[in-house]
Amino acid sequence: MYRTNILCSTVLATALCAPAALAHHGWSEYDATKPLNLAGTIVESGYTQPHGYVLLQSADKRWHSVLAPPSRMEGRGLAKEALAAGAKVTVYGYPHRSKLDELRAERITVGDKTTELR
Repeated sequence: MYRTNILCSTVLATALCAPAALAHHGWSEYDATKPLNLAGTIVESGYTQPHGYVLLQSADKRWHSVLAPPSRMEGRGLAKEALAAGAKVTVYGYPHRSKLDELRAERITVGDKTTELR
């Protein structure tokens, strides 16, 4: 009975974690040979797992910028409140190879504070 409970718990834990693992992506999807430096205004942001994000409105396009995990951003001093809608930011990163509006951010500057995300 004890082994059955452990087996059931393991199967349940694996099933619950699978969607998050499947949603996580590899960095090879981003083209590091074509770095971009975007300036704009945050339209929306999220301090979400596995990565935070900002929707950035630049002069001519809206970008989905993938940030670091929330624990890393907090550890480096980038508080959730700094990513409020309406904040002016600059994001340096690499464009997604197939999603033409997505960027993997390497660093973000909010006001006069620059945070390295990787």
